[in-house]
Amino acid sequence: MAEQSLKLAVFDMDGLIFDSERMFMEKLDIVMAKAGYVLTLESYLELLGMNEDSCERVMKKHYGEDYPYRTLSDAARTLFNEDAEKNGLPVKRGIPELLEYLNGRGVKCAVASSTAAKYVKHYLELSGLDKYFYTVVGGDMVQKSKPAPDIFLKACELSGAKPDEAVVFEDSENGIRAAHNGNIPVIWIPDMKDNDPDVVSLCAAEADDGFCAVKLIGRLFPDK
Repeated sequence: MAEQSLKLAVFDMDGLIFDSERMFMEKLDIVMAKAGYVLTLESYLELLGMNEDSCERVMKKHYGEDYPYRTLSDAARTLFNEDAEKNGLPVKRGIPELLEYLNGRGVKCAVASSTAAKYVKHYLELSGLDKYFYTVVGGDMVQKSKPAPDIFLKACELSGAKPDEAVVFEDSENGIRAAHNGNIPVIWIPDMKDNDPDVVSLCAAEADDGFCAVKLIGRLFPDK
């Protein structure tokens, strides 16, 4: 892998760029409680890395077919957006420095998130990180969600890079599997969940944060 030229770095968003998974969980917990449901950590962790359709299937599996997924998800998203507009989104440690490093090397950066593209773009603009990214792929732009590789392959296509010329930064099991299924090396930066050792074994490396990822990229993809 070290002999490959790095042309593209693909970032997940929630839990990777922003410390937003906990924030959305808090909002979802509020709206579910008002509707008479109790959000469990187990059910929420299962949602990580999935698009809307997949999330709906998971929540109905846990809470029954009558669970009003769209209504409650939209209500939670509204609360989340209000909080983000007022207070901003917390950026994960070392991510701006990692983006600056990659841009300085001439490596294109893309976001491939299960969140809808319009929200991804808005959150990047709110944080001032949009300037670093060449393209954005949202979960609404592909038919199959992670762990299918479609979203990462779409990012490669839009950026003009081959999978073996790219690297993915992910925090979720579904995201790691998606990158692996697309034959794209993946670096795991943990967030809310410790992944299964079998999943971790699919990663090229693990980094505690963006600062560590800078050092890893320097070793895995030496600047030529």
